[in-house]
Amino acid sequence: MQGRIDDLPAKAGDGYAAMSSLEVFLAGSGVPKNLQHLVKLRVSQINGCAFCVDMHSKHAKQGGETDERLFGIAAWRESPHFTNAERAALDLAESGTRLADNPHGVPDEVFEKAREEFDEATLTALVMLIAAINAWNRISVINRTVPGSHTPR
Repeated sequence: MQGRIDDLPAKAGDGYAAMSSLEVFLAGSGVPKNLQHLVKLRVSQINGCAFCVDMHSKHAKQGGETDERLFGIAAWRESPHFTNAERAALDLAESGTRLADNPHGVPDEVFEKAREEFDEATLTALVMLIAAINAWNRISVINRTVPGSHTPR
């Protein structure tokens, strides 16, 4: 497999820089790093982004995630390894990613569960995180960015 656009970050210039600035915001937000990894991994699985699944699995593992949680993320509803807050975030992430599956968008009950678990600033950052990873997935899928080409620092 080969990517379609060589050195896409350099060629995208200010557009890529803007996306990277969003990541800086998210890194400083109230969304815990381990939860960010889980959300990014799950959304990437849904979107079929092999590059992002590979990258976020590595980041999560490097951040201390257990194999059980990483293996179970695709079936988080049936897994005992996730907290109520993580479940609320994952449900919001799935609903916000699978918009075409619900003609009314994200169901109120999904959003309200997330609101119960997170303060307003963290919930807002979580919404931005979900939007960001969906955008990154689309960039990588369209470009056919090669999985395994990212090495965590």
